[in-house]
Amino acid sequence: MRKIRFVLSLLLAPVLLALVTLAIPAPSFAQFSISITIAPPALPVYEQPVIPASGYFWTPGYWQWSPDYGDYYWVPGTWVQPPQAEVLWTPGYWGWSGNAFAWNDGYWGPQVGFYGGVNYGFGYTGGGYEGGYWNKGAFFYNRSVNNITNVTSITNVYNKTVVNNVTINNVSYNGGNGGITAQPTAAQRTVASERHIPATTEQTQHQHAASTNQALRASVNHGKPAIAATSKPGVFSGGGVVAAKAAAPYHPAAAQPKSVARPAATEPKTAARPAAAEPKTAARPAAAEPKTAARPAAAQPKTAARPAAAQPKSEPRPAAAQPKSAPRPAAAQPKSVARPAAAPKEEHNPPR
Repeated sequence: MRKIRFVLSLLLAPVLLALVTLAIPAPSFAQFSISITIAPPALPVYEQPVIPASGYFWTPGYWQWSPDYGDYYWVPGTWVQPPQAEVLWTPGYWGWSGNAFAWNDGYWGPQVGFYGGVNYGFGYTGGGYEGGYWNKGAFFYNRSVNNITNVTSITNVYNKTVVNNVTINNVSYNGGNGGITAQPTAAQRTVASERHIPATTEQTQHQHAASTNQALRASVNHGKPAIAATSKPGVFSGGGVVAAKAAAPYHPAAAQPKSVARPAATEPKTAARPAAAEPKTAARPAAAEPKTAARPAAAQPKTAARPAAAQPKSEPRPAAAQPKSAPRPAAAQPKSVARPAAAPKEEHNPPR
């Protein structure tokens, strides 16, 4: 029986291993477990490429981190097809978590949630989306923020001026030193707790292709990538590629002080505590030493005075004892000499 059980266990082991492997979920889109203390570069300035066809949805470009070569790389903005109708794209964003930057994944959902207040442009003003809306399964595009001028097949269009209620800048992260100070509203918190659809396969492949392109690294393009946006995901060459027009001044050495200044915002507090503790510690020993020195100094004069007073008293006592002892032996010797001198009188008695 034992042999039969052993053989069955060997036969079932591969099947169990396959079931366990299938049960393990695949890693999610753009999640990192490492701590990044260097702030991402500013967003480059670029134009939106022409929409390839009806049904495409604009997803803005963003900076992503590569743990392989320890640098940020630009993921170009692109037109993608949504996973289903009636969903909108909430871009991902970098947020300061107290001691490092953390990336918050983008997602598809019925409503646009919080994306750090980052002004990605083209309808993403930092809160919500002004690039279009769904109506009975069809998406209507806002011409004022979408480049659909050369596409005659798209008829679901309208014009609405987008008013930015936030300060327009190129900051690409939320919180920390120099970051955007926007906080999610109650409605955005509700959206964040709802069910979401992760990035599509095309979006994941688009980001992977950007991570392998050396020209998209921040240390190479200095914040001004030559491939800032594309008309279709993963297509980095051809007529649909748009280069960045301008970028905020990029200095790798200046980007690190931001990350150091944030932890350094914590370090000064830590450094200030030891610094305040050291003066107190130094003052206590300093105050203790004078007290200790004063006590021995006061004790020595008292100790010296006592022996000095004792010596004069002891010297007169021996001096008075010696005169008394000297007369006593002197008086005893004359008595012993006088007694033997009276003995001759007894020697004269026998002859009588």
